[in-house]
Amino acid sequence: MAITNRVRECRFFADEMTQQALAEAVGVTRQTIMAIEKNKYNPSLEVAFKIAHLFNKPLEEVFIFEASE
Repeated sequence: MAITNRVRECRFFADEMTQQALAEAVGVTRQTIMAIEKNKYNPSLEVAFKIAHLFNKPLEEVFIFEASE
């Protein structure tokens, strides 16, 4: 099972929002955003919902759950 995300893509389409700006908006560090984008860290549900809400997208459009067969 893996969780991937489209956070970098969402930032790009949001006037190329910086990692720092996103981090400040959702209450985490820039390093946390960087780790999330590199799929090295899965955010808490609260942070995931905040990120999706900020980009006005459903959670499953930003974070993708891929079940292994």
